[in-house]
Amino acid sequence: MNPLRRPPGPGQESVWDYPRPPRLEEVSARLRVLLDGTTVADTSRAFRVLETSHPPVYYLPPGDVRMELLEETARRSFCEWKGEARYYTVRAGEKLLQNVAWSYPQPTPAFRSLAGSLAFYLDPLVGFVDEERALPQPGGFYGGWVTSRVVGPFKGEPGTQGW
Repeated sequence: MNPLRRPPGPGQESVWDYPRPPRLEEVSARLRVLLDGTTVADTSRAFRVLETSHPPVYYLPPGDVRMELLEETARRSFCEWKGEARYYTVRAGEKLLQNVAWSYPQPTPAFRSLAGSLAFYLDPLVGFVDEERALPQPGGFYGGWVTSRVVGPFKGEPGTQGW
């Protein structure tokens, strides 16, 4: 356990209570992703991945994502838990954001439920969990969504490179 762990208050979770390897769970909260006022995704049937020191990463089903606004790019990455990720550019009006969404088309067996679902970086996209605007996970590398429901400290904040 991290000695800097902040204790959660009522209705909150500490990211230091999340497991490693990560856990996958369904979430019924309404999740929305917007770009300059254009709705990119809107769902109440998503998944979240919970991993020690990270705020939740939300994966939205492709049927609730405006796929006509996304274009797959050549970028790939590999997660030891989920497998190979593919990335997407989001375009709305004149705005074009490279590699701000990703999915696992053929995830590992433990994460099979994520197949084809999409996660989004929240900078400069805007994301909501129910009616609360989420903030991007610090550091720009990870895709967690920070809300008042989770407490850290979070991986990606200054001084966390060795975690």
